Amino acid sequence: MTDASRTQTLAARRAELRRMKIGAAALLALMVAGLILAHAMGGQGGWAWLRAFCEAATVGALADWFAVVALFRHPLGIPVPHTAIIPSNKDRLADKLGVFVRDHFLEPGILMARIQAFDPAARLGQWLAVPDNTRRLAQGARQAALQSLELLDEVAVRRAIHGFVMGRLHRWNAAATAGDVLGLLTRDGRHQELLDAALERMAQYLGKEEIRQRVSALLVKHASREWPRLVGAVELVSSVDDIADRLADRMSRALLEELRDVLSAPEHPLRQEYEAWFADYVTRLRDDPDLAHQAEAIKQRLMDHPDVQEYVRGLWDDIQDALRRDLMREDSVLARHLDDVLLALGRKVSEDASLRDAINAHVMANAETLTEDLREEASAHIARTVKAWDERKLVDELELSVGRDLQYIRYNGTLVGGLIGLALHALVLAASA
Repeated sequence: MTDASRTQTLAARRAELRRMKIGAAALLALMVAGLILAHAMGGQGGWAWLRAFCEAATVGALADWFAVVALFRHPLGIPVPHTAIIPSNKDRLADKLGVFVRDHFLEPGILMARIQAFDPAARLGQWLAVPDNTRRLAQGARQAALQSLELLDEVAVRRAIHGFVMGRLHRWNAAATAGDVLGLLTRDGRHQELLDAALERMAQYLGKEEIRQRVSALLVKHASREWPRLVGAVELVSSVDDIADRLADRMSRALLEELRDVLSAPEHPLRQEYEAWFADYVTRLRDDPDLAHQAEAIKQRLMDHPDVQEYVRGLWDDIQDALRRDLMREDSVLARHLDDVLLALGRKVSEDASLRDAINAHVMANAETLTEDLREEASAHIARTVKAWDERKLVDELELSVGRDLQYIRYNGTLVGGLIGLALHALVLAASA
């Protein structure tokens, strides 16, 4: 309800209460006028009946007026004892109201029975199974997330992300992880595939003509440096370059043949040695402190590298930009994913009785705990709130709430008093006859 509509409602209720008070006062004035008229006319015959009615009605009207007014204030401003009952006993009434709400509305047994009868899980499943409901919920979450991005302290978020990432990296056992990864390779035999790929690459490398020429040139250069006289003597018989070419060609062919043997023989000694070395290295990565220390040193150098530090510091900017771009779109991927998840959850809850039972059991357990925790606090909160109210405001609110019915008491008191007066007059006449 808006403030304007609330003001209009209060004004209407106040005007109605005023009309009821004026009506009750007018009825009292009419009874007094009737009483005066009956006395003025001698009070005999029919006037005696009118006097009896008006006299009793006046007494009843005044008594009920006093009773109604005494609830809220002192009649005519006179501090008569036991009047202005509500403002005088506001604190006691506040405590009683808090206890009443606690014992009758927050009693655990009553609440648990109502929650159980409500069957929250079934109703949740039915609600979530409607696509329009999940779509509205997902879009609402999208808008809330977009607004939350604007409220975040970016400096604090960047600091938190940086601290989290660096902390995780500091605690990360790089050597053990490397050992686990290499262990997976040995389990699937992929380390042999790596060896095969390396050997094939080496064979292609050695088969190139320019490589043989380079090896020949190195042989000549080395021989000329180490054995210059021998090279000079050989030059008298044959070209050293030709000899080096033939030697390089033979070395290349020998190496190629050895590589082919290794590639074609799964049980080749070189493979067995490689297998043993690889297994030993994996074990050392997991257990050797020196190797672990070397891995940690490499990790620390990577962590301290300016590019890595800059990348971690810029993570939030990348995340925030990606989130904002997605959330600003009506067809947001995140919202659509949330919509699909909620819809699937609704169908699952609707179809799975065991899941509904689990949800209801969880709701019941938490509701019972929450009720026990909040009962006393709710009672105290109600009492504090009522005690903090201004007495005039409290009286005004209560009078607007029940004042209309209380004015009917004045009407009824006037009428009933008049009828009692007629009955008493009839009894007197009967006794005199």
